[in-house]
Amino acid sequence: MNVDHSEFILSLARTNGLLRTRDVDHAGVPRAVLAGLARDGRLVKISRGLYSLPERPGSEHDSVVEVAARSKIGVLCLISALRFHELTTQQSSEIWLAIPHKAHAPRIDYPPLRIVRMSGEAMTQGIDEVDVAGTTIRVFCIAKTVADCFKFRNKIGIDVALEALREAWQERRVNMDDLWRYAEVCRVANVMRPYIESLTSA
Repeated sequence: MNVDHSEFILSLARTNGLLRTRDVDHAGVPRAVLAGLARDGRLVKISRGLYSLPERPGSEHDSVVEVAARSKIGVLCLISALRFHELTTQQSSEIWLAIPHKAHAPRIDYPPLRIVRMSGEAMTQGIDEVDVAGTTIRVFCIAKTVADCFKFRNKIGIDVALEALREAWQERRVNMDDLWRYAEVCRVANVMRPYIESLTSA
């Protein structure tokens, strides 16, 4: 095994947190080097085409990290975004991922994905980039997520949207300007209006 290639791959894994097979391909390193490092226990195969260092700390967001490592265009949304922001008691075995309308859905065996297609500003506005275990997670900010919940209330339930709005407001994690801004971006201002007004009158 080429020592220089091995050290380069391990350095890449330390930098990225998670290492994809295509990262190795792009670097011009033979895949046999990756397989050898996994065989020697210097890398751990998490799933098909995805590796990490054995000492990489675990995270409650590991499934999200795996999806983020495989999809550069996807953005964590709805239930998964609420869980990421700790704004819901809802459980889901799926990762909810927003992608542009005409984009191809990422091919991922695990974890299971729930794809939500968005377009225009609804897809591009309100994205936070957060580092989790060395991997950049793209997730909609809290105010955008709340607005999305009202937009997709038929998918997740109006009770989930109301819980998200109430928790975010009571914990002072959103302000009124941002709520209105993203309500307009998502075209649900009229839907959200009575609920937002009830917050200020309470």
